[in-house]
Amino acid sequence: MADLRALTALGVHEPAVVTVGPLTISERFDIAVASLAVRRGRDLMGAAKTAGVPLPLPAQYQAAAPYSAFWVTPEMWFVEAPFASHEAIAALLKAAFADAASITEQTDAWVIFDLHARDLALVLERLCNVDFRTAPEGHATRTVIDHLGCYLVKLGAGAARVYGPRSSAQSLLHAVEVAAASAF
Repeated sequence: MADLRALTALGVHEPAVVTVGPLTISERFDIAVASLAVRRGRDLMGAAKTAGVPLPLPAQYQAAAPYSAFWVTPEMWFVEAPFASHEAIAALLKAAFADAASITEQTDAWVIFDLHARDLALVLERLCNVDFRTAPEGHATRTVIDHLGCYLVKLGAGAARVYGPRSSAQSLLHAVEVAAASAF
């Protein structure tokens, strides 16, 4: 009989949790993601308010349960929600936004790692060109980590979320582990 359980981006059934010194790297398999882009001439902000979806300003991340979002490009955001209740996030958002937005499923395109350490800047300064130490909480940006186009979201002083291409999940995890080993 075939085993039809979903696999994480790292190819296993349970999300990875890796500890390197004081750094904890947690693969987030429990987040549904969709991209949301404005359609010309539509009332996106009104639809977002009605749907309860935050649409933060450039370079920002904002949470408003059950949704959170971060700015990706002008008039485009990534929207997150718990996978357990929003597995069909794209369909849910399409129903809520109707013709005000173009929405695409992104859950299986990205690997998501949450990073936690008292001084996370020591690791991130080895990985990318984002000044994590001075970035405000809720800062979200596109950056390059180990030659991979990624998104970095500052969740707090010692917490960050990294989105990387799912097809390079193992390489991204390895890069973070190596940076942490040299930082601590």
